[in-house]
Amino acid sequence: MNWEPVIGIEVHVELKTASKMFCGCRVDFGSEPNTNVCPVCLALPGALPVPNEQAIEWIVQIGLALNCTISPQSLFHRKNYFYADLPKNYQISQFDIPVCSGGFLDVVLDGETVRVAINRVHQEEDTGKSIHVGGGGRIHSAEATLLDFNRAGVPLVEVVTEPDIHSPAQARAYAQQLRSVIETLGVSDAKLEEGSMRFDANVSIRPQGDQELGAKVEVKNMNSFRSLERALAYEIVRQTELREDGQRIPQETRHWDEEAGITQGMRSKEGSSDYRYFPEPDLVPIVVSDEQRERIRSTLPELPHERRARYVDFGLDSHAAWVLVSGEDGLAGLFEDAVGLGADPKQVAKWLTGETTAYLRREDATIESRALTAAHLVEMTGMLAAGKLSASAAKEVLTGVLDGEGSPGEVATARDLIQMSDGAAIEVEVDAVLDSNPDALEKIRSGDMKPFGFLVGQVMRATSGKADPKVVNEILRNRASQ
Repeated sequence: MNWEPVIGIEVHVELKTASKMFCGCRVDFGSEPNTNVCPVCLALPGALPVPNEQAIEWIVQIGLALNCTISPQSLFHRKNYFYADLPKNYQISQFDIPVCSGGFLDVVLDGETVRVAINRVHQEEDTGKSIHVGGGGRIHSAEATLLDFNRAGVPLVEVVTEPDIHSPAQARAYAQQLRSVIETLGVSDAKLEEGSMRFDANVSIRPQGDQELGAKVEVKNMNSFRSLERALAYEIVRQTELREDGQRIPQETRHWDEEAGITQGMRSKEGSSDYRYFPEPDLVPIVVSDEQRERIRSTLPELPHERRARYVDFGLDSHAAWVLVSGEDGLAGLFEDAVGLGADPKQVAKWLTGETTAYLRREDATIESRALTAAHLVEMTGMLAAGKLSASAAKEVLTGVLDGEGSPGEVATARDLIQMSDGAAIEVEVDAVLDSNPDALEKIRSGDMKPFGFLVGQVMRATSGKADPKVVNEILRNRASQ
């Protein structure tokens, strides 16, 4: 039987407000444990929450960017559950009336556009952080658990999709493009390695063509795009094998083990009734007037899909435009700056989306950690256009620049990669090759062009690959016509 994966994704985004969601404590990743805390975020008796106005404005921005309807009035609820890093034994969240609902994000993958519906975007507070000591960092085998409440109460936005995703690759593309939207808005640093953007995925399988959803498994602990894609691929295979063996798939929450490359069962999956939601009695409803909504809409920057359209107007193909907009961090900024300095847009896009992206993935690096600048791109593409670098030499030069060896000119000189474009000097090399291969030249003159490529190769070999192939071809044609 052919099985269809059905995936929905919940993305948690920590907002980079100066203070927490319901108190004045500082939001600062990396502070000493339990230093950014107060009676409110520690849930001491008598401490009352006060909403963060900036956080509410920013969630409205996110909702508008995702084409959502903004509720004129929404409610905070108490989500009741017990865990050691949850000081109140409940989380202030939202239930049936979120701030934003009913949006969508168009995801481009392999030249095709998939519309992923957004069920809701709601506001809540983050939990504290449990640090499991020993036993590989897993709670079941740890020697001790330490609690850091600095993160408790940090403004958190949850973006929940409909089950519109049908492959791990689509899931990764959605997560990357959502992150691009969040970064463009400037409401979060969206650093996966610091946990300011986190993914949970709900995955099930069903017979191809069926409309009924299968048993849902939630997968947690995916802290990179690569982890998200790998975890979903594993889980789809696991569920398929169970169904093929005639077994039932239990509705549960599973933990992705990055090192082992497998998901492991954690607990049975809770339903909304298990959390015993009820309206938060210490907070009034959130009211967003039409005037406020439109004022916030007017502050939206150029969004990724709008930027992509502008890049296509530059002459870029759709795929290259999307890679720049939603690919590796910093590529779009480099592209914009290089084009602003006069570089050819198509050439800059080619080197950023091709060799640069491949290098960053190979080295597991970020563009910010490397030495490449817009001025470097202008210089390198200029050297290519002037015939000072061959395409193969440019790849080596770009690697040297990314490794911090200097500017393109400095790297090309140090590695002896400057291309020979002096016609007189190349003529000498061509004539020497022709003198050694008189029969080849006669064949070409008689109409047999097969030896032509051989002669070009001999000239390139004689010049250690430095001769400009265009000039070599032109001189050989002239010689053959004499």
